[in-house]
Amino acid sequence: MKDTRSLKIIFGKGGSGSTTTRLTLPITYIKQLGITPEERDVIVELDEDKIIIKKK
Repeated sequence: MKDTRSLKIIFGKGGSGSTTTRLTLPITYIKQLGITPEERDVIVELDEDKIIIKKK
């Protein structure tokens, strides 16, 4: 299944002044990967200009 969506990154500042980011993924993507609240470990890879997320 190929699905493309336009999402926004959330930027926030921590108490020490450092910047953090978050990205909310659609639940359909998470379910398709088989990620559950009990099994939520993932592997994230940066490959040049792509971020790849895989279930651990």
